[in-house]
Amino acid sequence: MKQIPLLFALILTSCVGTRTAVDPTVTLLTSGGTELGVSTDYGVVFLGRTARSGPVQMRIWFGDGPSIEGSLIEPVGGGIFTAEADISLPRVALDFAPPVAGETLLVAGRNANGPWEAEVTAHSDPRVWGSLLSIPSQLVGRADQVGAGVYRHGPSGRRLVGLVSGRLLLDTAAGKNEYLTVVGPAHLWRMVTHRKDAGRRRPWVYREDIL
Repeated sequence: MKQIPLLFALILTSCVGTRTAVDPTVTLLTSGGTELGVSTDYGVVFLGRTARSGPVQMRIWFGDGPSIEGSLIEPVGGGIFTAEADISLPRVALDFAPPVAGETLLVAGRNANGPWEAEVTAHSDPRVWGSLLSIPSQLVGRADQVGAGVYRHGPSGRRLVGLVSGRLLLDTAAGKNEYLTVVGPAHLWRMVTHRKDAGRRRPWVYREDIL
């Protein structure tokens, strides 16, 4: 009989956050509107384009459907913000190596039709500090996709390089070219220093609705 409580505890622990994690893209609903973010090993990161403080509702997708979690916006610095959930979220690792011109990357977001992904090419220009990307069709005229994740594939899987922040029109010898701008590795490192409790945070909350 003494083994029953231990067995029950093991079963209960295994149930915490066992919903299949499928998508680190997070839709954030704030007092100013909707934007995208990405759930990482150090918390949900986003650009704060619709709100930079106050409450936020985070819509997260698991294998059995979406979950909405309430949180508070925390400024990280360098133009990025974070929020923390009480439950374990689908998440992705960070990659601090800047994109190289000509490199193929992946942009992933979520709109009213569901998740989308598109390959993009990295560009550079001596007049611009930071990364530039080609613009996929999924981002044409879609301001609500600001904050979509930019990823690199590696031996350990997909890793987050940055977040789509806007567009930039440049005059070149071949004419005018428009690119996506990215808040990237030069800013994402702030998530690591901000989340000082990473690896030793409090246990995830157990709730029946996240079985």
